[in-house]
Amino acid sequence: MKLVIQRVENASCTVEAQLISEINNGFLILVGIKNTDTVDVLPKMVKKVKGLRVFEDENKKMNLDINSVNGDVLSISQFTLFADCKHGNRPSFINSMTANDAKIIYDKFCEMLDLEINGVVKKGIFGANMSIKLINDGPVTIILDSEEL
Repeated sequence: MKLVIQRVENASCTVEAQLISEINNGFLILVGIKNTDTVDVLPKMVKKVKGLRVFEDENKKMNLDINSVNGDVLSISQFTLFADCKHGNRPSFINSMTANDAKIIYDKFCEMLDLEINGVVKKGIFGANMSIKLINDGPVTIILDSEEL
């Protein structure tokens, strides 16, 4: 599983010009699920997201986690995080989990994260062509890969 976590002032997801979800102050998380992932990886990923101390304290030091700032999460499924570009210029997505299986793991990840943070977890529409807007705060962007944790 791969997560691209961006600390945001705000973020939103639209599909076909319709606003689907929007948050202020928190994380925009792009979620990629590899074809070998199982639900067993979820507890450590949720724990890591919850504990990331990337929000500024009163001394302007990145020292606070998402619960300390009552932050929200906008979670967006993104199979392209496992693009393989080693051969040629057209990416292969053979390492991405199939949509039906990935949706189960993605939904469970969002459900588990929602239980662990004080704010809300909002989502895009799985498998849809989404437009994502954000104001990255910092900018702060962290990449978490379950195989490296």
